[in-house]
This record gives sequence, structure tokens and C-alpha cells, in this order.
Amino acid sequence: MERYLADGRRLRADAHAPVRPKALVVPHAGYVYSGSVAGSAYAAIEPWAHEIRRVVLIGPSHRVAFEGLATSSADAWETPLGNVPLDLEGCAALLSLAQVQMRDVAHVAEHSLEVQLPFLQVLLSDFVLLPIVAGEAPPTAVAEVLETVWGGEDTLVLVSSDLSHDADYESARTLDRAATRAIESLRAEDLGVESACGRIPLRGLLVAARQHRLQPRTLDLRSSGDTAGPRDRVVGYGAYAFA
Repeated sequence: MERYLADGRRLRADAHAPVRPKALVVPHAGYVYSGSVAGSAYAAIEPWAHEIRRVVLIGPSHRVAFEGLATSSADAWETPLGNVPLDLEGCAALLSLAQVQMRDVAHVAEHSLEVQLPFLQVLLSDFVLLPIVAGEAPPTAVAEVLETVWGGEDTLVLVSSDLSHDADYESARTLDRAATRAIESLRAEDLGVESACGRIPLRGLLVAARQHRLQPRTLDLRSSGDTAGPRDRVVGYGAYAFA
């Protein structure tokens, strides 16, 4: 994790004065592929890491098909770095919404949330996690979920998503640039099936960001063809901050 955060710090050092993000979009592939891009996102919150006490983490369901959004019944999640306590009050608040259910089966084999935890454990000193897996849901339903647990400056909203999948290198660059334009312009309707595996939570974030007048900023945009893979079939990765 420290290696990937160091990569992100180098990018941050070349940027303008940092602005505190309220939300991040971070990729979730294997670390050798997307870790350095993820590091670009996490480095963007490092100056305020000591102030973040809650992380609302939402990602797509890759293995379980369902309608709505799913929370976890666990009290804590465990990684090799230790336990991460869950935000039980936030979970209870979400369960008052019709589109949210307690659905542990959606979390059991879902990597999109799990891969973010070591970054958070290394970067944040003390925090609770509110994990959400998104099934099929319209952007407004996801935005309502985010609004319910939006919180103040102590809460970070984190969307886990890769971009294009299995295109050749140049085709992926075209798709990922189009997705980036949609994100930068807060146009949820421009994110399609080819744009991002996490398009459902990402669309919801774009609706919420528009409501809160947040401005998106692209921190990093690469693919597995730039990091650790061949270029005949790649996966795109983007890191974005909303402030």
C-alpha cells in the first residue's frame, strides 16, 4: 500500500494546491494492475486523513444479481491488517429506505469493496466503514442512499469502480476518455454499459455531486496496458476527486 500511495504522492506534488475532496472514485482491480491509480485517489485525501472518521464505501455487485442496494450484518470486517468496525447506526438508517436490504450474500465474494480496505487502514487512523453493494438501481435511488449517510467533513464517500473492460488498448482509451468526460461534466446519463463496471453507484454519485455542487477532478487515467498487462485486452482505471 505504501508503494502505491507513494506513487500518488508524486502525482500530487506536481499538481496545484490540494482541495479537500468529499468523494472519490477509485478502481478495484488487483493491486499490480490498478494499485498505483488507486494510490492517486487516496493521496488526494492524505492531508485530511486524521479528520476522516467514517467511510461510506459503495461498489457494484459482480457475482450476485439483485434489485436495489445491500448492506452487511457484520459488526466488523477483517483484513490481514486488522478489523474495521462497521457503522451500525448508518446501516440502520439505510435500512429505512425501500431500496436497501440486509443482504450478506452480496458481500461474501465481492472484491470491489474488499480491495479498498488496506488502503483505508494504512491511511486513516481511526474510522468506521459503511459498506454498500449496488445491484440494479436507478441513479436517483443510489443518490438517495448517499444523501441519507452524506454526513459532514468527517465522512468520506468512496465509489469503487473500474472503467472499460476487455477492449484493445486504443479502443479502451477512447471509451475511458468518454467516461471521464461524463464524470467531469456530472452527466450520469452518459455512462453506459461499456463505460464502467461500477456505473450504477457512479451514476448515483454524479447525481449527488450535482445536488451538492461538487466539482469533479480527474487525478489519474490509465489502463492495465499501462501498468502490468498486455495491450490486446485491457481494463481501464480512473481516479477522480469531488470537492
